[in-house]
Amino acid sequence: MWFSEVSPRPHDTGLVTLISQDLSQFALHARAILGLPIPLIRQFGPSASAVILVEGQSTQTAFANLGAALAEPDTALRLFGKPEVNGQRRMGVALARDESIEAARAKATRASQAVDVKL
Repeated sequence: MWFSEVSPRPHDTGLVTLISQDLSQFALHARAILGLPIPLIRQFGPSASAVILVEGQSTQTAFANLGAALAEPDTALRLFGKPEVNGQRRMGVALARDESIEAARAKATRASQAVDVKL
């Protein structure tokens, strides 16, 4: 796994851990700050995320084509539920797991590109 930054809080770039392993970044953060034990973390396989990015202006956003985005096995979406867009905005991420990092990245990219954000 590659990290782009280290934050003292869960960060949306860690969403890939929701599909890559049995304890996500968020579960691990909660365990750490609560002083709970952290067991051996099981990896499920090469995983990747791809941002769902839009550009424009809107005060009412909606998501479409989610079925197509989730059509491949071992994919998931995390939609941020942001109601407004003013310029460029990250609206969510597509998560994917596959046999290799390259295949997982390609699958995540296909899923993110399939999501249609209505502005």
